[in-house]
Amino acid sequence: MSDPAKVRRHAERVRELVASVVRSQIKDPRLGMITITDARITADLRDATVFYTVLGDAVAQSDTAAALESAKGLLRSTVGKALGLRHSPTLTFVLDDVQDQVKHIDDLLAAARNADAEVQRLAAQAEYAGEAQPYRVDDETDEADETAEAAGEASDVTDNPRGGEAR
Repeated sequence: MSDPAKVRRHAERVRELVASVVRSQIKDPRLGMITITDARITADLRDATVFYTVLGDAVAQSDTAAALESAKGLLRSTVGKALGLRHSPTLTFVLDDVQDQVKHIDDLLAAARNADAEVQRLAAQAEYAGEAQPYRVDDETDEADETAEAAGEASDVTDNPRGGEAR
């Protein structure tokens, strides 16, 4: 197995090489506005996955995918020579759908903001389900104690921790 730092360096080099070759050497008219976003290579340096984005609709994306597939041999030989490895890594191209995911997250956040505004609006119109003040206020508690003492409910029996009357 290879050193992880070496694998990262090779992956970065593969990304740079593929971007350079796509920009300068591939003259396929199907190739759209492409950006090579990332490359990952396996630990044995035999397989490389190249991620790309394409500006445009689904037709431009499919045309660019076809152009990359037809140029795969040229790209693989260029990468193999530049890396100086015993075996040139096989290249797999994957459409990076980061833009679609970003749009989806933005839509979710906008929906959450709208829902939050709706909750705030409903909360402003809300009323209590019961009384406005469901708990006893201190003034009422003092008055209740005074009326209980006046009625003679207070006893002269001392408190016994065992729970019975004092002897």
